[in-house]
Amino acid sequence: MDKIDRMRAFALVAKNASFTIAAQRMGRSARLVSKYVADLENALGVQLLNRTTRSVSLTDAGATYLTLCEPLLDGFDELEERVRHDQTSLRGAIHISAPTGFGALRLTPSLAKFGAKHPNVELNLQFSDRRVSIIEEGFDLAIRIGPMRDSSLKVRQLGRMPLVVCASTAYLEHAGAPNHPRALATHECILDGNMTEPTVWRFNINGQEEAVSVSGRFRMNAPAAAARLAATGAAIARCPAYTVADAFRSGDLVELFAEHRVSPYTVAALFPQNRRLTTRVRALIDHLSGDAALCSDSVAILPS
Repeated sequence: MDKIDRMRAFALVAKNASFTIAAQRMGRSARLVSKYVADLENALGVQLLNRTTRSVSLTDAGATYLTLCEPLLDGFDELEERVRHDQTSLRGAIHISAPTGFGALRLTPSLAKFGAKHPNVELNLQFSDRRVSIIEEGFDLAIRIGPMRDSSLKVRQLGRMPLVVCASTAYLEHAGAPNHPRALATHECILDGNMTEPTVWRFNINGQEEAVSVSGRFRMNAPAAAARLAATGAAIARCPAYTVADAFRSGDLVELFAEHRVSPYTVAALFPQNRRLTTRVRALIDHLSGDAALCSDSVAILPS
């Protein structure tokens, strides 16, 4: 029995916490995948997985083995890719995590172009507005917007995205237009639950960054939803520019304090430091980095 198959079966079961899903990914039966894992455990003389009728989890030895075997599997996959296929015929799966709004509005069109160029690559895109654990949840890369706080990951910058404060004309007519960022303290603001300080908005005032305290009844972790709520006239929002680009064009939202914007957020691809990138993942990152439409259209409609 092929040791690579045993390792791959174990890694897929561990990452998906399921023999059934691992079997589907391998194109094998669940019974055969179970046998692969059992044979691997017997050969190593240790238990790698805890199994119950309802769950599968890693033992300490299993967690160590998974960390060490994944780079080997990645290297084996890359070896096969390079020997059997050239750059125009990449194949295999790429698992990607991305913010919901940015993924739907900006990333998917770029992935469509990549997919058309590489028809044998399977793109598995998972939307989430939380910071996923890339390694533990089995992603090849994650797209993030904002400060890159995880030092255990490599970062490839893809572009820059302004963070804008906006409101509808209906809100401004009802509540009055704030004449200075500090005046936001008396307005209804939408709080972003993804931020480490949701009630603090920062502005560039006289060349210095200044923190302004805000408050409001609405709190959410999806910037696109905050933009849509602001368009109804319920409150003032602070959002990445891509979420409000269409609303600015239509006039549903207007920007406040454009002259006081802080530095744009970074849009980046993050991936594990300790894993060799496969040719297909490297090609995707290069594609995203070179796709001007990924970020620039959102920036172009806004004055800097």
